Amino acid sequence: MNAVRRSPDPDPASAATGPARGRVAARKRRTAVPLVIGCGALARELVALTRSAGLPEVDLTCLPATLHNRPERIPEAVRARIHKARAAGRDQLFVAYADCGTGGMLDRVLEEEGVARLEGAHCYEIYAGRAAFAAMSDAEPGTFYLTDFLARNFERLVIRGLGLDRHPELLPLYFGNYTRVVYLAQTDDPALTTLARRGARRLGLGFERRFTGAGELGPAIAAVRTGTRSTRAVA
Repeated sequence: MNAVRRSPDPDPASAATGPARGRVAARKRRTAVPLVIGCGALARELVALTRSAGLPEVDLTCLPATLHNRPERIPEAVRARIHKARAAGRDQLFVAYADCGTGGMLDRVLEEEGVARLEGAHCYEIYAGRAAFAAMSDAEPGTFYLTDFLARNFERLVIRGLGLDRHPELLPLYFGNYTRVVYLAQTDDPALTTLARRGARRLGLGFERRFTGAGELGPAIAAVRTGTRSTRAVA
């Protein structure tokens, strides 16, 4: 009896016709586009950077910024989003988080998953630049940093987040060793500067504003978009 040779399954894109073929091709193109898994505290800047004109496309998904109140939850939340992305056929992934208070646990997860992240310990370092941030910290260790996101959400994240609205007597406990607030501004927005200055006054601290723009976040995302930065972690 002659063996029957089975033809290989056709490629879905070539087998489909008409509108169906177009949908399959579009889906294949989409899964080839890099996906940035970002921190919600960086969302506005990430949206602006991933949507800038004249550069290749990048998709963006963000985790809740409130994870920063429980940094021990960040690594597994990032892992879950990586698994979700891969289940959807995405394999070009980049994580727009610094270490963010995870004590190296995020790096362990990313090494296991083979995904790279932003360099740096936290977003302040990313915005200011590592050398500039180190110089600021050395000059005045007792510095409390704000970004556009934190200035905009100061009352919710700092005052209510630390319970200072209910227990103002805790203010010296939290901020007794600080001397100043440095507002690392991503935008030239007088309203945000006013909010940041008001926050410093609320904490009883001196105030300084430094414009950073997107800092090192810009080149990092541009490198992901142009393919000059690996979306894989380096062992």
